[in-house]
Amino acid sequence: MTAPMNVDPAELEKFSALAHHWWDPESEFKPLHQMNPLRLGWIDQIAGLKDKKIVDIGCGGGILADAMARSGAAEVLGVDLAKKSLQVAQLHALEAGTPHIAYREISAEALAAEQPAAFDIVTCMEMLEHVPDPASVVHACANLVKPGGWVFFSTLNRNLKSFGLAIVAAEYILKMLPTGTHEYQKFLRPSELTRFCREAGLDVKASSGLQYNPLTGRYWLSQDCSVNYLLAAQRPVV
Repeated sequence: MTAPMNVDPAELEKFSALAHHWWDPESEFKPLHQMNPLRLGWIDQIAGLKDKKIVDIGCGGGILADAMARSGAAEVLGVDLAKKSLQVAQLHALEAGTPHIAYREISAEALAAEQPAAFDIVTCMEMLEHVPDPASVVHACANLVKPGGWVFFSTLNRNLKSFGLAIVAAEYILKMLPTGTHEYQKFLRPSELTRFCREAGLDVKASSGLQYNPLTGRYWLSQDCSVNYLLAAQRPVV
């Protein structure tokens, strides 16, 4: 029997309905556009993007994947299960002339079975909180990366502060995101994500918080991982 797909159809529908807005920097995806340079710089500082073979899991409309390709990566593959988002990503790459980039409609688990240990860098940003089984995605990312390679995650912490800021403030008060974008019970504490990494054979090497000031509209990296945070893990060289 075929294993059930690790996907929530409601989540796919949610992002498919917004697909045509992915590359509008003033749309619902404005926060991702604003965060992207910070995430890109953090990844590059730790792992170095130049000449690397990279896969972006849950790439959506390709905001991060496109930026990594433009930063000198040898090859970037963006994968997602939202067909409309992938079509937007492919169209943008064609119109912008983005080099060395491709997109596929495939799950992380299926790609890991097809191309084990094939990538220098694996990124999985703002995706784990949208799937039924995040540990399965973490395991797939660990299987996709080469020994010595890096895996990067970003997600939302689960506590009262993150509920207040990421859901109540961002979705209901400031209207930065559409209502219902996030489900609190799917948020992951850093300790939980670290455990998933350890169980998948990855060594967590670094973390960073991502802060936001609603008055100035500015994002910055910090040591405060209480709401948005990033995690960098490495597959050991055996």
